[in-house]
Amino acid sequence: MTVISTDTPADLLVRDALTVLQPGFVGTTAPEWLLRQLAAGLGAVALFARNIESPEQLAALTAELRAVRPDVLVAADEEGGDVTRLEARGGSSFPGNLALGAVDDVKLTRSVAAELGRRLAECGVNLNWAPSADVNSDPGNPVIGVRSFGADPELVARNTAAYVEGLQSAGVAACVKHFPGHGDTATDSHHALPRIDVDLTTLHTRELVPFRAALAAGTKVVMSAHILVPALDPDLPATLSPAALTGLLRAPREAGGLGYDGLIVTDGIEMQAIAATYGIERGTVMALAAGADAICVGGGLADEQTVYALRDAIVTAVDSGDLPRERLADAAARVRELAAWAAGQSGAAVGTAPDGFGSASEIGLEAARRALRITRAPGFAALDEAPYVAAFTPVANIAVGEDTPWGVAAELERLLPGTETATFRSADAEGGDFVAGVLAAAGTRRIVAVVRDVHRHAWMADALGGLVAARPDTVVVEMGVPQAPPSGALHVATHGAARVCGEAAAEAIVSAR
Repeated sequence: MTVISTDTPADLLVRDALTVLQPGFVGTTAPEWLLRQLAAGLGAVALFARNIESPEQLAALTAELRAVRPDVLVAADEEGGDVTRLEARGGSSFPGNLALGAVDDVKLTRSVAAELGRRLAECGVNLNWAPSADVNSDPGNPVIGVRSFGADPELVARNTAAYVEGLQSAGVAACVKHFPGHGDTATDSHHALPRIDVDLTTLHTRELVPFRAALAAGTKVVMSAHILVPALDPDLPATLSPAALTGLLRAPREAGGLGYDGLIVTDGIEMQAIAATYGIERGTVMALAAGADAICVGGGLADEQTVYALRDAIVTAVDSGDLPRERLADAAARVRELAAWAAGQSGAAVGTAPDGFGSASEIGLEAARRALRITRAPGFAALDEAPYVAAFTPVANIAVGEDTPWGVAAELERLLPGTETATFRSADAEGGDFVAGVLAAAGTRRIVAVVRDVHRHAWMADALGGLVAARPDTVVVEMGVPQAPPSGALHVATHGAARVCGEAAAEAIVSAR
């Protein structure tokens, strides 16, 4: 029997406009407005830490969404490491990209991604906005840093490909980001529009190398970056640039492009790099016209009115001719194609970590241990009592969030009961003798100084230098990019601040006895 659709062209247009949106929401259960929009054709839902309390709650939430729309794409920004949504309250069970890049064992990277994917799939998440394929060529980068596998394009490429393979083996679509590469910038696109002044040769031999590897590995999704690359387009950021999305990412390889035919999703359209100049409605239309297929929105805007505003902007743009109807239909078709793939992946998740890396529950900690780089000064004296932990804490990266715990104090307390900790920020270093205050608080106890990207923060570097000069037996734990030379009697570089990185560092400090 042939089923004849009763939808009018106007109905189909509205449905396609909703299909390409990936909005967030507030709460740990689905609000009524979200369920209404799913029934009307919304193609995806974005989850953030605010939506997740436990695996059981998350599974119930995603089941609630699928009761209305069985093929909905449920997306999360779960990179592991510093950027975690599943474990934002306690810290991730998996080290992030920089730690995996420090080990540079593609079997390990693949296994970590497979286990992370398995946990996502068990909770009903089938699209992960990860991994970051950015080459962190600027060590001062404030937004990528430990989210990158490293500064070597080939190392980043092989680990990106392995991550894609591992994640998708669990039935979760990978999303490599941030095309065409967010690594060579000192500006955070959450706040302003970064500009990357590289020539096309550099772009092809550095930034694009990991993306080519990801495409060869079969990544289902690529996320665009809100960055201006004048060598590609002197006027428009990549997310809004036909030259970047259609002329480079989509163009066939024989024409100098990457030949990608999968789904392109934007980075958060409400980020200031787009919203401050174009507004989210105009930015959404421009992104779709440039070649994007889906619009990520909801990190900060998470309500029905935002969905209505973007839906109506898309419909109006089609009616006015600013957005060709065929382009929107093509974008919606790609979303539905990915949704069909994801719906067919039930049962793909594996129960154990492959490649002989031990139990699935331990793979993250094993990877964190292997990522440690330890430097001992001559005459290092072991810790013989509970230490005083001074955590020098910079302003949190927006992608990470303020509330995700990090450091080594909790794990040291478990291993050395009586450990005391205090947090110090840049404001504490203004005026007075900051180091003297730390020394006074520590008393006779050994000091463990915990830093994060000390090379990027002058106040932190000054404080650490003064502390080590006054107390040469200080243990230093660097939980960011280890760019500064090792200092202290024992220096431990973790290559990330995930919970397991702190656990591995604490073990190393205690075992150094």
